[in-house]
Amino acid sequence: MKKTDICTVENSKIILNNKIVFETQTENFSDFAKEAYKTLELNYPKFHKMDNLSKLAFLASEMILKEEDQSRTALVFANKSSSLDTDFKYQESINSQENYFPSPAVFVYTLPNICVGEISIKHKMQTENAFFVLNEFDENFLNDYSEQILQSGKADKVLCGWVELYQESYKAFVYLLTM
Repeated sequence: MKKTDICTVENSKIILNNKIVFETQTENFSDFAKEAYKTLELNYPKFHKMDNLSKLAFLASEMILKEEDQSRTALVFANKSSSLDTDFKYQESINSQENYFPSPAVFVYTLPNICVGEISIKHKMQTENAFFVLNEFDENFLNDYSEQILQSGKADKVLCGWVELYQESYKAFVYLLTM
C-alpha cells in the first residue's frame, strides 16, 4: 500500500502534502471552519448543519477527495473522544428546555460515524466505512484494516485518518491509501 495524499488540520491551518492551503488567526474552531469553508469555496450547503467533528472530518477529506469520482473509496477513521463534544451540546439542549424537548438537529450527530456518513453522501461512496474509538492514533491498526478492504476488492482506495475534536482542541490527520 502507498499513501498518495496527506492532510492535517490543526492550529488554525489546513496542510495538504506539506503545503499550507489555508491559515487564519482564528482560534475558535467553529469560526475557523466557517472561514475555511468560505475561502476554499467548498460548495456543500449541508456543511453549515454539521457538528464540529463532522466539519473537521469534512474539511480534511475535501482537501484530498475534491470533486473526483470517489464511489469506490472506503473510509476508515478513528478518534479518542468519540462524539463527546456533541454529546455535551445535546445534553445542554435537554437541560435548557422546560418540557424536555432536546434538539433533534444536535441529536443526529451524537454518533461519531455520522461524520463518515456525511462524507460518503457528499461523494456518493458505495463502499465500506468504519469509525473506531481508540485511546490514541494507531496508524498500523488503520492501515491493516484498510489493507483488508483493498485486498477484498470492495474498494480501490481508502481514506484513513484520525479526527479528534473536543471543545476547542482539534486535530485531523487524514491520508489516502491505494494498492
